[in-house]
Amino acid sequence: MALTWRAAALAALGIVPLALLPARATVLLWLLVVIAVVALDLALAASPRQVAVRRTVPRAVRLGVQAGSELVLTHTGRRRLRALVRDAWPPSLVPDVPSTTAGGPVLARSARHTVDLGPGESARVRTPLRPTRRGDRAAGPVVIRSFGPLRVAARQVSLPVPGRIRVLPEFSSRRHLPSRLARLREMDGRAAVQVRGEGTEFDSLREYVVGDDVRSIDWRATARRSEVVVRTWRPERDRRVVIVLDTGRTSAARIGESAEGDEGSSVVGGTRLEASVEASLLLAALADRAGDRVQVLAYDRALRARVAGASGPRLLPALAEALAVVEPALLETDWPGLVTQVRARVSQRALVVLLTTLDPAAVETGLLPVVAQLSGTHQVVVASVADADVARLRAGRGSSTEVYDAAAAARAGLERSAVSAVLRQGGVEVVEALPEELAPQLADTYLALKAAGRL
Repeated sequence: MALTWRAAALAALGIVPLALLPARATVLLWLLVVIAVVALDLALAASPRQVAVRRTVPRAVRLGVQAGSELVLTHTGRRRLRALVRDAWPPSLVPDVPSTTAGGPVLARSARHTVDLGPGESARVRTPLRPTRRGDRAAGPVVIRSFGPLRVAARQVSLPVPGRIRVLPEFSSRRHLPSRLARLREMDGRAAVQVRGEGTEFDSLREYVVGDDVRSIDWRATARRSEVVVRTWRPERDRRVVIVLDTGRTSAARIGESAEGDEGSSVVGGTRLEASVEASLLLAALADRAGDRVQVLAYDRALRARVAGASGPRLLPALAEALAVVEPALLETDWPGLVTQVRARVSQRALVVLLTTLDPAAVETGLLPVVAQLSGTHQVVVASVADADVARLRAGRGSSTEVYDAAAAARAGLERSAVSAVLRQGGVEVVEALPEELAPQLADTYLALKAAGRL
C-alpha cells in the first residue's frame, strides 16, 4: 500500500473541525474518516497483480548509444487500472530525459510511466537507455502502483520480469582507422609509394623510373625483357600480433577528467582499462586489415578474456563481446604467469603489445624482471596511458600547494621516463600518451614497425 499527497491533505483538513470542536473525540472521529476513505479507495483500486508484463530489450548495445527497454502491459482484471509503472534499471543505464508539459519543458524520470487501462486493454511503454559503463546489466523488477478513483491511496506490487543487456565498448577511436588504413595502403604498394626494407616481402616487378633505388633492380628480369625492371616490396603479412591487457589493480586507476577528447567519451575521465580497451580495438582492426593474425588476452592472475582465430568481419564483434565484461581486479598482476600465457599461445616470433602502466613501483617489481623473457623472442611494445591531471600539474604555478603538486608531478614524470629508458635499452618499444591519443599513437608505432620489417 502507498499513500499519496491527497491522504496527507485530507488528514490536514481535520484542523477545521478540531478548531470548531476542540476535543479528543473530534480527533478520533476524523482519524476514522481518513482511514475509511483510504480503505474505500484501496478497495476500488484495480489489483496490480492482474497485470501481465512482457519485456523486450536488445541483447547488446554500444556504450553511449541510445537504446530502449519496451514493456507490454496487459490488464486482465475487471476494474479500470490507473497506475504508475516503473521499469527499474541500474543508474548507469537510465538517463533523465526532458519531457514537455503544458507549463513548458521539465525534467522527468524516464523510467516511470503513467497508464490508464480498461479491462482487457494493453499498453506499450518504452524506457530509454543510454549506458555509461561497459558490462552486463540486469533489469530490476517492474513496480506497478495502482491508484483508486480518489487517488488517495494505491496498491503496489513488484513483478520480476527478467531482462539483461550487454554494454559493448564505445570504440570512439574508430575515427582514426581510415587515416591509418590509407597509410597502410601506401605502404602496401596500392598507392603511389612502395617501400623496400629489411624483412619486407617481394610483391611484383615493374619498369624502372628515374628516382628508383638502383639496388632494387632485378638484373635477371632486365636481361629477359631487354628493359630495366625493379622489384617492388610490400610489408610482411601473416605475422602474429598478441595484444595483452593488464587488468590488475593499476588498471582501475582513474586517469583524470581534464583529458581532451570528445564530450561524453568513456575514455575521458575513465580508468586506464577503458583507454587500453580502445587502443586494443583500433590496433586489432588495423592489424587484421594488414593481413596479420590477431590474438587478444586480458590477464591479471587469471585469464579474464581471450579472442583468437577470428578475422575479417568477425574480429571486432568478437573483441567487443569479450572485452565488454572485463573489469579491473584489485590484485597484483602475475607477470611470470602472463609470460607463460603468451609463450603457450605463440611459439614463433610475434609482436607482443602489453597495455599496462609505467608507474615505477609496478614496473620495477613486476614487468622489468620478466620483460627480457619476451623481448628475446618477440618484438615487445609496452603501451601506457598518461594521466592528464599529472600533465596539467607539471605546468602548475601560483600558490605553494600548486607548486608542490607541480614538483611532485615533475618527479613522477622523470621516474616514468627513467623506466621507459630502461625498457628501451632492453629492446622494448614504449608508447605513452594521453587517454585520447594512446590508440592512434599505438597504431602509428605498429605501422612504423611493419614498414621497418621488424615484425
